[in-house]
Parts: sequence; structure tokens; C-alpha cells
Amino acid sequence: MKIYESDPWLEPYSGIVERRSRAIRETCRQIAGEEGSLKDAVNGHLYYSPHREGDRFVFREWAPNASAIYVIGDFNGWHRSPAWAMHPIGGGNWELSADVAPICDGDLFKWFVEWPGGGGERLPAYATRCVQDPETKVFSAQIRMPSAPYAWKCPDGPEIREPLIYEVHIGMSGEECGVASFTDFRKNVLPRVAYLGYNTLQIMALQEHPYYGSFGYQVSNFFALSSRFGTPDEFRALVDEAHSLGIAVVMDLVHSHSVSNEAEGLSRLDGSLTTYFHAGERGRHPAWGSRCFDYGKRETLFFLLSNIKFWLEEYHLDGFRFDGVTSMLYLDHGLERDFTNYDCYFDGGQDEDAIVYLGLANILVKELNPRAFTIAEDVSGMPALAAPLSVGGIGFDYRLSMGVADHWIKWIKELKDSEWSMGEIWYQLSNKRADERTVSYAECHDQALVGDKTLIFRLVDKEMYTSMNKGSQSLAVDRGVALHKMIRLLTAVAAGDGYLNFMGNEFGHPEWIDFPREGNGWSYFYARRQWSLADNPSLRYCSLREFDRAMIELLKEYSVLSDKPECLVCDEERKVLVVRRAGLIFAFNFNPDRSFEQLEFGGGEGDWEVILDSDEGRFDGFERNEPGKIHNLYLYLPARTVQVLRRIENGIS
Repeated sequence: MKIYESDPWLEPYSGIVERRSRAIRETCRQIAGEEGSLKDAVNGHLYYSPHREGDRFVFREWAPNASAIYVIGDFNGWHRSPAWAMHPIGGGNWELSADVAPICDGDLFKWFVEWPGGGGERLPAYATRCVQDPETKVFSAQIRMPSAPYAWKCPDGPEIREPLIYEVHIGMSGEECGVASFTDFRKNVLPRVAYLGYNTLQIMALQEHPYYGSFGYQVSNFFALSSRFGTPDEFRALVDEAHSLGIAVVMDLVHSHSVSNEAEGLSRLDGSLTTYFHAGERGRHPAWGSRCFDYGKRETLFFLLSNIKFWLEEYHLDGFRFDGVTSMLYLDHGLERDFTNYDCYFDGGQDEDAIVYLGLANILVKELNPRAFTIAEDVSGMPALAAPLSVGGIGFDYRLSMGVADHWIKWIKELKDSEWSMGEIWYQLSNKRADERTVSYAECHDQALVGDKTLIFRLVDKEMYTSMNKGSQSLAVDRGVALHKMIRLLTAVAAGDGYLNFMGNEFGHPEWIDFPREGNGWSYFYARRQWSLADNPSLRYCSLREFDRAMIELLKEYSVLSDKPECLVCDEERKVLVVRRAGLIFAFNFNPDRSFEQLEFGGGEGDWEVILDSDEGRFDGFERNEPGKIHNLYLYLPARTVQVLRRIENGIS
């Protein structure tokens, strides 16, 4: 059944849906051939990336506006000479085949590109390794000729059907002030992720970017692993170890734009602003100050699709979270839209070329690795984005349910607890397309960036600094800890088919994220994670971490996210919400001061046992429930707690 046949609101736009599907299929056929596969047709990284061929070393670049290109580097004293000049070979391509003898592993190099009216040093578009001089801060490409390939122990990641995602930034994953490495993360943080039970790592900022504070979203070198965090083999070791622990590794992929820097990035690579990008105003992002790809250009398609193949094959990744999809989908980047009706998705203001590219990207990922999955970061809610290509969709496996976090912030900021509407909370958390899968979160990295606050800080505020020890008495902290647990579990249970958490937020990390910059004296103090807070049993952070672990294990053990949630009780007066999912009952009491001794939880006849109680002492609760008590139709539900129950069948739990 086509997506517009199952959704009557889409039926008026069926022609546009079909046109987009035909364009994806036709472009795929043009690239791959009538009987070919896309994965065999996109190999730009193998052709253009500087590489050794026998006793020769080959340099290539696509630079149609260039009049001359010289290879300069450690191996030739950084001099432009005829012996190191590339030669045009047709189609805007340039090539130099040089004797490998003077070239060594680790040598730094660049292009010097000349064009009509100018010239300058540039980095290869397909460079797979770029490093920054610690003194001058200048980036150079680097020759890679390892003596032996990395020996994978566990190259294949697990098949993930219900993603429980731990979102991480390698550089800020350490507790010490500074930039943490892949090795630091593998040794010190990955075991924490495994302990918590998450089955997917989503890693940010892997592609090389000149400005650390951009969070990795202003990419300069799309094929180069960020050298700030270590070497390619050190990253492979991280992925290898994650796989051995049953954890998939998903990359935050930035194909929505490119940094405008010319010395480091693709912008004006050959003197032209349009090599890979749109001309004029359309070529510049009005909000991000970056360059916008021309997805209708065949060379751009090959560049980006080859990039996907490179990351999947080179590092054995298990999928991608595509960043900035909204910006790609709309000619105005979604900046002037409120997305209140279906016309917003089909009014002619969409970038049809970008839609085709995203469809091709999803085809390619599945051809390369059928177990790999893709996630779209889209705030617009465009229908069919996360629907299969076969039914008229664009092919993403999941879309991020980005509005949920904003709603939690709104409710906490604007309303008293007693004013929270159970109906609105249920509607906003569960309001999603039945024909698409979503990944939901109460907060990701966005909610903790400089100038904003994490959920725990919004709930507790300044008492985070004085009253998070278990011996203190604080109503604000009691409230914050209780709601922090409830909000995260309700988000996971009611809102989607996958769940995401940003590192440290599971235990209520107290600080916002502020990368080194002039305004903070280039300090790393807020660009780190204070794991020791959660390791200290005398602090409440430890209890929040343990609740998160229990929550994740419950979601996995009972395959909760494989089922659809059903609201059984939505009591506005008592502030009670009861949800059934995967045969379990989730009973939430958001009432700030009323407990209910005989709450009918709607599970039906039979005996029920509590398998998770946020009021347990190990979760910093008040232990108001009798452990092991069996319930039949009714239960005692204290204020600001959640209980999860399962039915006992024939006396067997």
C-alpha cells in the first residue's frame, strides 16, 4: 500500500509523491546502470583520494575551474615545480603520478591551485587525513601508507531493531579539562555505556572541522576523521570494541552544508564558488554562514554518496544520523515555515534534488550493509521521510521526534506542576505517524548547549550546587530527582520506536556545554563530563544513573519499543497517566503532593507484580511501597512516582 493510500490527507499530493519516487529510481538507474547496483558505481574516494599504486603515488582532483595544480609538501620542500604539477586528463579532472620513493607515511602536503585571476593553497577534496599544526593552527593533508591494515576482531555490528542510543562527543567525554581521545573513550567511557545497557553509540563530530566549538557541524574535510581525537586505527579499535560488546556505532553525518572556510574546506576549491555548491545566495546558508550543496550536480552526488560508502567500509559503521535534513529539504531551509499543514511539504518550495539525494543515500546504505540503519534529523515532519522507498517514501529507517524535548522545556518553564495536562503530555509524546518509526528523547546535546539548561538544572536550579548529597534536605532536589526519572521513562515508553540520551544526562549532569571560546577565556571546564559525580555513592547522581540503567534494561528485556503504546488512564484531576505497552503497565503519578492508595490501573483481572519502582531507595526514592507485593486491579501509587507492572500467569512471573 502506497503511503498516500494509508493516509487520506496525503492523497491530494499523490502525484508529487510518485514524481519524487520516480526521480529517485531514475537517478539511481542513471548512476548504476540498468542492471547495476549503486554501491558499485560510487567510488570517488578510491579514485581521487591520494593513494599508492605499486611504485607510484597518484594524486587526483576534480577542479574544472583550475588552470594549474601543484602538489606541495614535505617530500618536495613545499616548492611548486613542474615535476610536481598535475596534468588535465579531461572532464575537469587533474592527475599526477609520482615516484613513491621520496614520499613517506605521515608526510604533510597540499595543493597549490591556480585559476584565472588568482590562486592559493588548498586541501584535497577527498583527503582522508588532515592534521592541524599546534602552533600555527593551519591544517594540512597527510599521507597515509600504513605498514599493515587494521586487524578487525569484530567487524560486524549487531542488528538493531529497537535502538537505545547513547549520543556522545569524543572530545568532551573526558573529565579532565582538554580534548579526550578515541582511546580515552574506549577505555573509560565505553564500559559505562555497556554497563547502562544502551545498544547504539551515536558519535558526533567525526568529520574534520576547523573550529572545535562548532560541535562538528561545520565540516571542512568530509573523508577525514577528525585528528583531534586520534588516529584512524584508534577509532577502528573503538568501533571494534563496541561491536564486541554488542553495541552498534552510528555516525553523525553532515551532508546538509559545508564550512565556508576556503583554506581548509571545499569552498572556492578551484577559485569557483560553484564547484560543489549552488551559485549566488542559494549557495550560502543564511543562518549558518556555510556553503549549500547543489544536489542536482552529478559530481556533488558522487562526492556525497562516495562519502557514505567510505565511512561504512573504512570504519565498519552501522549507520548514520543525517544532520540538518530540514535545511536540505526546503529551498528556504525551513526557516520561514511553521509546518502547520500538508501544503508546507508539497507547495513547490522543496529542494527536489536534495530529496533525490536522500533517497539514493538510503538505497546505498542498505546495499552496503542491510543491517545498517539511518536516522533523519528533521523538525518539519515531512510525511514519507521515514517511510520505505517501496511505498513512496524517502527511505530513512527512523526520524527524530525533535518536538518532545521542546515540549518538556515548555511545560517545566511555563507551568506549575499542578497545571500539567496529562492529556496534552500524552498527545504530544505519542503524536507521530503510524507509518514511520521515530527515535524520541527528553533531551539531547541541543538542550545542554551554552545559554540553555539541562532538564535536571531546570528542575533543581542553583540547589544542584548545594544539595545533591544524599544527606541534605531539599524539596527542590526531591522534586527534580523524581521528575527526572519519570520524564525519561515516559518519553521512552510513550513517544517512539527508539530512545536517545546524551552522555551524562542519564545521571543529571549539572553543567551546560560551552566549548572553548574567547568569551570564556578558551576554557575547557564546561566541555567535559564529570563522571565522578555518578561514581560517588553519597551523591544523588549515582541513583539517577542506576534508574537509567534499570530503565534501559527493562526496555530491552521486554522489547517494549517493538509494540505500540496504549493510554489506559488519563486523569487530569489526579495527574495520573497509565500506559500499556508490550504487555506491561506503566503507571505515572505526576501529582506533586497526592498519593493514591487504591488506584485502578486498568490492567484487568489477575495478579500483577511491580518490576520497576522509581520510589525504590536505590533510585533515591522514599521507599513507600512494600517490596514484592502482588496487586490485583488496584495499587498504591505515591506522589511523583512511576511503577511498572507485569502480569503473573498461573502463579509464574
